[in-house]
Amino acid sequence: MALLDVQGLDVAYGDIHVIWDVDFSVDTGETVALLGANGAGKTTILKTICGVLSPLDGDVVYEGESITGIAPEEAVRRGIAHVPEGREIFADSTVKRNLQLGAYTNRGAMSENLQRVYEIFPRLEERAGQRAGTLSGGEQQMLAIGRGLMSEPDLLLLDEASLGLAPVLVDDVFEAIQRINDQGTTVFLVEQDIHNALRVADRGYVLKSGRIELSGSAEELAGDERVEASYLGE
Repeated sequence: MALLDVQGLDVAYGDIHVIWDVDFSVDTGETVALLGANGAGKTTILKTICGVLSPLDGDVVYEGESITGIAPEEAVRRGIAHVPEGREIFADSTVKRNLQLGAYTNRGAMSENLQRVYEIFPRLEERAGQRAGTLSGGEQQMLAIGRGLMSEPDLLLLDEASLGLAPVLVDDVFEAIQRINDQGTTVFLVEQDIHNALRVADRGYVLKSGRIELSGSAEELAGDERVEASYLGE
């Protein structure tokens, strides 16, 4: 049984239909990449999984149970953490306070999870008392991911974790994603960075104009010219 199974998903913003009949699954322990150009609908799918949006049709099944239309806070309690595009950190609060706020559903394990985050991202421990808004872009992304980990999720949803980062920081972020998965957290990764995403993923799906165009193992997709073409609208 898949940890996450999305079936026949249709989603709209008002009268604008953006996702059509999307099916995919994520098994426990995997890293799965959802690839696609900007505007393909990737973020919409993540928001639907965690309850920010409600679908027109289809079902989101998590651990064998439908969670379609679930409240976002309930999704967190069930073990789903969403790290949104744009990070959405609390700029005026300290790094440590941002991390603590991520543990609002799991305060009993706060100290242990804080230590885990510091082990994955040592720079966050070095800057624990610093205002989050003064961090570099890469450090803010580390903070956003770390805050997601504070709820001790079984499934981590990452939206464009590498967007806008310098190449050396992109490498750091993807190495951290690999480590998070190696430690037992299942990862569903939405990315425009094809090569790095497929480097850490087990499998992937390619979304084009709101529809799944391709799927396969990371190795298969990395060697498929149609993946690159989908970004160019070909």
